[in-house]
Amino acid sequence: MSDALAGLHEASGKVREIYSFGDTLLMVTSDRISAFDVIMPTAIPDKGRVLTGLSKFWFDRTAELVPNHLISIDRSDFPAEAAGEPDLAGRSMLVRRLRMLPIECVVRGYLAGSSWKDYQATGEICGHRLPPGLRQSARLPRPIFTPATKAESGHDINIAAAAARSLVGDDDLFDRVEQLSIDIYQHAAVHALERGLIIADTKFEFGVDAGGELVLGDEVLTPDSSRFWPADDYEPGRAQAAFDKQFLRDWLEGLDWGKQAPGPELPGDIVAGTRARYVDAYERLTGEPFDDYLRRNGVPPP
Repeated sequence: MSDALAGLHEASGKVREIYSFGDTLLMVTSDRISAFDVIMPTAIPDKGRVLTGLSKFWFDRTAELVPNHLISIDRSDFPAEAAGEPDLAGRSMLVRRLRMLPIECVVRGYLAGSSWKDYQATGEICGHRLPPGLRQSARLPRPIFTPATKAESGHDINIAAAAARSLVGDDDLFDRVEQLSIDIYQHAAVHALERGLIIADTKFEFGVDAGGELVLGDEVLTPDSSRFWPADDYEPGRAQAAFDKQFLRDWLEGLDWGKQAPGPELPGDIVAGTRARYVDAYERLTGEPFDDYLRRNGVPPP
């Protein structure tokens, strides 16, 4: 990383590095992977490029539903400080700066993860009363909006709509965000099912631009922000195979590890298996070989 770009660094996340160019930001998605809120010491090759490529795909497909913050993933469009950095190829998005809303906009179409645990305990998810007798991984009668807090560390926390509405501070804006989240999920779920994937749940982030317009931001419908299941293997009543980090989580669960940093080094088969699942999700959803994405975006050969 050049000194010029390093001097523009604004923030770090579990996966992303963000660089400031005034009204625009460069979001660089690394190959880091976290599980149980711990960043693993071993990276997953090309994971950041999968997340960037899929986000670009979905931003393009949903642009008629809602504006988004993406300007370009093409390095030739990046500011001079970043245009000459070959490692940024395929893993970076130049985006508009937004004032982000303080909630995660989660939509659930199936009963899995924390929603399954909440349903078992109370029969509800974030204030939504569900029919009795639903099984693990069951399809819900309709997709539901289940907002969450944005945690600086640890897990996001599911909250009821009233609490989320209070955090947003604008009833009309909250209502628009809720409806848009469900609309985007339903639009994507139809496409994904045609490609053999079920989107069990996903989360979106929205912000407001300088003109006051509501804008879709961050990443969209990736294996890091969504739960993808193979449709041909779907069976309610059990956990499902997944195209995300569940493969890694299952391996970690078998270790004598306290789920505290530092995480264990990942063996080659776990790295390869995780990468394969991310790449498979990209190829199924986009209909494009991942190698074509790498070539098109000027990623140097390994």
